Amino acid sequence: MKYIDLRSDTVTHPTEKMRRLMAEALVGDDVYGDDPTVDALEKEAAHILGKEAALFVPSGVFGNQVSILTHTHRTDEIILGEHSHIIAHEAGSVALISNVQTRTLKDDQGELDPKEVERAIRKDQDIHFPKTGLLCVETAHSTGHVASLENLAAIYALGQRYNIPVHLDGARLFNAATSLGVDPKEITQYADSISLCLSKGLCAPVGSLVVGPKDFIDKARRNRKVLGGGMRQVGILAAAGLEALSLRHRLQEDHDLAKYFGEELQKIPSIHVHLEEIHINMIFFHIQKEGFDEQHFINHLQDHGILINGQDGGLFRFVTHYYITKERIAQVLSILREYFQ
Repeated sequence: MKYIDLRSDTVTHPTEKMRRLMAEALVGDDVYGDDPTVDALEKEAAHILGKEAALFVPSGVFGNQVSILTHTHRTDEIILGEHSHIIAHEAGSVALISNVQTRTLKDDQGELDPKEVERAIRKDQDIHFPKTGLLCVETAHSTGHVASLENLAAIYALGQRYNIPVHLDGARLFNAATSLGVDPKEITQYADSISLCLSKGLCAPVGSLVVGPKDFIDKARRNRKVLGGGMRQVGILAAAGLEALSLRHRLQEDHDLAKYFGEELQKIPSIHVHLEEIHINMIFFHIQKEGFDEQHFINHLQDHGILINGQDGGLFRFVTHYYITKERIAQVLSILREYFQ
């Protein structure tokens, strides 16, 4: 990786081993269901997450949207966090694709309050009200927070009590499992369906998985076709996905480096790190310096081979991943110290 790219863990590109596996992959026609590498990927994902079946889809947004479409009916209402990826970063696609109403609740720490969720569930069959069709949770959250197992269990219990399915946006599920020190199944037992990204920190060039009961996945497979997501000789990408699943075991390295990075950043004048917010591979911080020019700062780093995003809500975010080593962090710290001295 030419640049030291701290924008996201989506910037990882395939490892040399992954490229070799892609080149050698056995392929078929996935729409006909005869691509052996896709079949192997889906079976492995279902096994890891403790579910019956899985479906390979092009992206994380696609995974969430095909899941919502499969769970719900037009005019249903779904309950989810106001800062969730589905609300904040999926371009309003839930309104266009599923024609459902969204009811958002506070999720500042990456968790929904079970009492608020129960209050929001439509319990009366009044013709004026929409029907609550789905509860959506997310972990690890795009804010860097990880929901506790107790919180996920409480939301799932509500879903069972009121006969409402629960969908887990698990784009960074393995980061959540790593942070909690649990097997992924300990998390996914509290969801009826899960979406899982292979391209966030796991080096796959593209692709996500939807995982759940077989009958749900069968319906989702048809909806994938409806949405134009049927793919042909996609075993080339599925081979990368299989290798990506094995890379989940190294995510603790990214988490440890994020904590180290955050602690060192905090020592630099003008940089104020939210150390208590470092739960996975994300470091959030704000800059307090008279005359600070955000664009000049971003351009200065880029001129020195470092890529970052601008502020979001007053915060900068650095993300560690496969290509961010301690040596590269040292380079970044050196440039930042010089800039803020």
